[in-house]
Amino acid sequence: MSKHQQKPASFLERLIFNNRPAVIVLCVLISAFLFYQAAQVRPQTSFEKMIPLGHPYIQKMLEHRNDLANLGNTVRISVEAVDGDIFSKEYMETLRQINDEVFYIPGVDRSGLKSLWSPSVRWTEVTEQGFSGGEVIPQTYDGSPASLEELRDNVLKSGQIGRLVGNNFKSSIIDVPLLESYPDPKDQGKLVPLDYQKFSHELEEKIRDKYQAQNPNVKIHIIGFAKKVGDLIDGLLGVALFFAVAIGITFVLLLWFTRCFKSALAVVCTTLIAVIWQLGLLKTLGFGLDPYSMLVPFLVFAIGISHGVQKINGIAIASGEATDSLSAARMAFRQLFIPGLVALLSDAVGFVTLLLIDIGVIRELAIGASMGVAVIILTNLILLPVMISYIGISKKAVKISREDAVRDHPFWRLISNFAHPVVAPVSVVIAIVALVGGVWYGQNLKIGDLDQGAPELRPDSRYNLDNDFVIRNYSTSSDVLVIMVKTAAEGCSTYQTLSAMDQLSWTLENTPGVQSAISMVTVSRQVIKGMNEGSLKWETLSRNQDVLNNSIARADGLYNADCSVAPLLVFLNDHKAETLSRVVAEAESFIKENNKEGLEFILAAGNAGIEAATNEVIDQSETTMLLAVYAAVGLMCLITFRSIAATLCVMLPLVLTSVLGNALMAYMGIGVKVATLPVIALGVGIGVDYGIYIYSRLETYLRQGLSLQEAYFETLKSTGKAVLFTGVCLAIGVATWIFSAIKFQADMGLMLTFMFLWNMFGAIWLLPALARFLINPEKLRNKASA
Repeated sequence: MSKHQQKPASFLERLIFNNRPAVIVLCVLISAFLFYQAAQVRPQTSFEKMIPLGHPYIQKMLEHRNDLANLGNTVRISVEAVDGDIFSKEYMETLRQINDEVFYIPGVDRSGLKSLWSPSVRWTEVTEQGFSGGEVIPQTYDGSPASLEELRDNVLKSGQIGRLVGNNFKSSIIDVPLLESYPDPKDQGKLVPLDYQKFSHELEEKIRDKYQAQNPNVKIHIIGFAKKVGDLIDGLLGVALFFAVAIGITFVLLLWFTRCFKSALAVVCTTLIAVIWQLGLLKTLGFGLDPYSMLVPFLVFAIGISHGVQKINGIAIASGEATDSLSAARMAFRQLFIPGLVALLSDAVGFVTLLLIDIGVIRELAIGASMGVAVIILTNLILLPVMISYIGISKKAVKISREDAVRDHPFWRLISNFAHPVVAPVSVVIAIVALVGGVWYGQNLKIGDLDQGAPELRPDSRYNLDNDFVIRNYSTSSDVLVIMVKTAAEGCSTYQTLSAMDQLSWTLENTPGVQSAISMVTVSRQVIKGMNEGSLKWETLSRNQDVLNNSIARADGLYNADCSVAPLLVFLNDHKAETLSRVVAEAESFIKENNKEGLEFILAAGNAGIEAATNEVIDQSETTMLLAVYAAVGLMCLITFRSIAATLCVMLPLVLTSVLGNALMAYMGIGVKVATLPVIALGVGIGVDYGIYIYSRLETYLRQGLSLQEAYFETLKSTGKAVLFTGVCLAIGVATWIFSAIKFQADMGLMLTFMFLWNMFGAIWLLPALARFLINPEKLRNKASA
């Protein structure tokens, strides 16, 4: 027995193992309650949870939410005529039915619903008698050839071509603004939050499936935040399948590793209990599962398996020296509880740093992951050894463990050369070269989305195909940046205001990545031209206030009730990070020079404005979060080992992993965004486990007087095989995500696979090389003898 194993039992050890029945009963009672709670967990999210509410852009957008009609959370339904164009009786009737069907879907802001059938969609023309106009679809419409010809004329005069009507006249759009919460008629008008998954299913069943089956000449395309989130939730329900596959793979590998069915089953069961407890606690605290935190249960399972393997490995080794299973469990608990506790606390503290990011879904992910780590302390560090103390480990596993303890392993002897005085400097030089190369290539890493459409989904997903259709067939894209122009009441129509808006529009329209810009200026110029016989030389702003007042009277929806806020809509080619940065920089430069008392340009609303704000928050938070993760994990290691050298041995391989992870993301074209940012913290948090377990055992052998290489060989024989097994096992399990229909899950699977493997390899390869330069074995031996 090692000197560490011969220490007297601590109070916690005596409390647990002297009251094993009470521990089991307590866990059963907790499980019964949390299992019930976990069964009620449902996928849920909200628009506001996905955006950085503390960012000035978002705060201004919410402040003026009532002044920005249809510029928030909207869905666009494009109804395409497969053969012919939209000017047919059958198409227009189908469009009317879809418009009416959508109107009654719960969660739709019915006052803002807009399509060709909406009375607010009007046409205007200039005649000898002045302006005339009316509804695009008049009250006299009856589907006859004459009325269809009238409809065609009205559409041409409406200014809706490229907006509500496709450029090729083969499709039209229904704009569907949504409410974050709405009165539930089934529950006495009580406000209920919008269920994105249910809403998405209603769009599929009541709109797409129903009307495409009813009219084969119609094809329906649906885009918008709510539809994207609904598709994400549907796709992420496939996580359950990947989770089951991961459990199966893990169990088979555990059987191979432990050679004991009982202990393999105990590890899997206690880890699944931890997952259920985590889900139950989420429900108890009022949280649900959103598209991004649905991956947390697997991370909890991964961390639990990691620590469970270490426990079983420790108990198997101790069984070779102990007289019974209880003694073996206590010996392993005595040796591994503190390293395991430190590793888990480091995980938890690392996850908590995600709270620094002001985005609701990331903060909920941090809370969920931290709770998961907390319950692993109870299930895998306490409940598992108590269970093994009852059921024991098979004689075959104990026999193999005893044989492994005495025989010379050629593989581990080879790996121990990483601590050799000649090999260690080479390893450090390779690590430095890799670090420099990773930092250099990692400069190509971008913040935000790098592709059109929804990068969270596959390029060939139905949503992205729908989005591509809208981009190709309409002049105004679905990526809209809204700049709010704020004045005193009745001040938005002054020449000073309109002239400044005109200058900003011109500046942005000449910025790469911008399709067009629309504001009340656009309408004013057209109306003034119309009032002057359509002469192009009059297509400008008048300095006569009466003319200006008359010209904006038809700019419905482009200013608020008291003419104090007017939105300027900037339609972008896409929402790629570089496009948003370029356009926002131009806008901010103009705003800095032109804002004055009584005239204020405010960024930003629209989905592109929200994306720009999110990118800024992530850009500002990434470095802070990473530094906080390393500071927290480093502090935990420093408190535990009371050695700066030991802390560096554990931390530096993690730093290399983070740098190479960023380089891999840059190479794979994966941007840093809401979906991928947490992976950085998760990778560090989970990876520190390997280093802590290896160093704690290495230090034990060094204190016994062994040389560094021999001490590392003994470490590999005991803990090293568990670390190697855990890294490979978890990487295989998470690699299944790469085949997910959801691209961001596949991206996370790729990144986590890399981090699991590289953290494991870094701990085995680089830690002993660093120890050769940083650790003084003689000093450790002197401390041990003292």
